[in-house]
Amino acid sequence: MRLEEAIKQTVPFASPQRKALVNLLFTANQVSADMKRLFKSHGLTMKQYNILRILNGASRPVCLAFIRERLLDRLSDVSRILDRMENGGLIVKTPSNMDKRLVDVQLSDKGSAMLEEVSAHQEELDAFMGPLTDADVEELNRLLDKIRSESTLTT
Repeated sequence: MRLEEAIKQTVPFASPQRKALVNLLFTANQVSADMKRLFKSHGLTMKQYNILRILNGASRPVCLAFIRERLLDRLSDVSRILDRMENGGLIVKTPSNMDKRLVDVQLSDKGSAMLEEVSAHQEELDAFMGPLTDADVEELNRLLDKIRSESTLTT
């Protein structure tokens, strides 16, 4: 479905760039909502899932800064999210061997199992890109990388 139909817009966009920005935001919100539903069915938030993937990829205990640098949503209150995940048994926090003021974080067995459980739905996650060919996906990734690397918007 075309963007204009989806948002019931009757007036043309002022420029192709504005349409692309609205289209990007609209599509991201749709995909985000679908992903949130999937993760919620497993008792996770998107941020918690992101942290589980970061810890799994690290394959060793890591500090809070390591996690924060890799989060998709860098405005998150990582400490609070980690506390909830520790209370849920998904991660283990231990005092750092390098600096006793810091903590090291790693996946617990329950966290690994949860990540495996959600990963069983990988085909559903991949289906978000279903209408696109592999070449389309590569081009989309290239274009999105280009947008981010050349972004000059300031606040």
